[in-house]
Amino acid sequence: MALLHICPGPVYLNKGSSPLSALRLAFLLTSIFLVIEFVGGLYTRSLALMADAGHMLVDAGALGLSLFAFWFSYRPATATKTYGFYRVEILAALFNGVILMVVSFGIFYKSYHRLMQPLEIESGWMLIIASLGLVINLVSAYFLHGAQFSNLNVRGAFLHVASDALSSVGAIIAGVIMISTGWYLADPIASLLVATLILYNAWRLVRDSVNILLEGTPVHINLDVVHAELVRVKDVESIHDLHIWTLTSGFYAMSCHAVLANTGRHHQILKELRTIIRDQFRIDHSTIQLEENTLQHHEINPCHSTIQ
Repeated sequence: MALLHICPGPVYLNKGSSPLSALRLAFLLTSIFLVIEFVGGLYTRSLALMADAGHMLVDAGALGLSLFAFWFSYRPATATKTYGFYRVEILAALFNGVILMVVSFGIFYKSYHRLMQPLEIESGWMLIIASLGLVINLVSAYFLHGAQFSNLNVRGAFLHVASDALSSVGAIIAGVIMISTGWYLADPIASLLVATLILYNAWRLVRDSVNILLEGTPVHINLDVVHAELVRVKDVESIHDLHIWTLTSGFYAMSCHAVLANTGRHHQILKELRTIIRDQFRIDHSTIQLEENTLQHHEINPCHSTIQ
């Protein structure tokens, strides 16, 4: 029996990469404008603006947390944290998702009371401030958009900013309606619609973060397909104990046991299995235990030896 553990070198993140720069810019813009929007919400008595200002305050904290997670994840692996600190990004994404959910429920609560007791709104100023907020959020979202697909932490930050943009759109629509008709219920109704969208995106972020923390199979990988491709390799009789999980955004790991019919081709079979895992399924880190076909599963020796 040959027991071989394939581990590529550590993944190094580029500190000067666009995700980090985008987070810094979004944090700066959000921190500056939340003060303007908060003062404007007080002046105009607009719940939509106040909700958006509170949301932007949460966003500033979330973006700051995302920046911290980026910095912390660069720390090298240690004897007690052998995979390094990549999962800090996932924890930050989970926290951001939970905070978004709390914010949405708070908006629901305030909107309900405002529906019962609508207030007259300074619609003109509300419209101006909401429009400025939309511009700020769109600029931040533009820089975060490209990076969100490769990093769940940045995706959380993007969802915060995108939710803010939706809040601004809702406030603009409500402002136009109130200026045109004087119907002040448009303000809390717009807040309810925005809160619903925020809650939906927050749930998706929490779901994906929890799936990674529970080491669930990545959603884009079909375990049955991986199994079928591996057993097609010559002299591989069967594959068992196949596991695939996510270490952090875009960095996947796999482990399995391969039962061989020909124990004289260990290195060639291992190379073929590794090539399939890397090239077809984009899995960066793989641990493959090779077994003779006479070995019973309960007799597996868990010890590992490593080759590069």
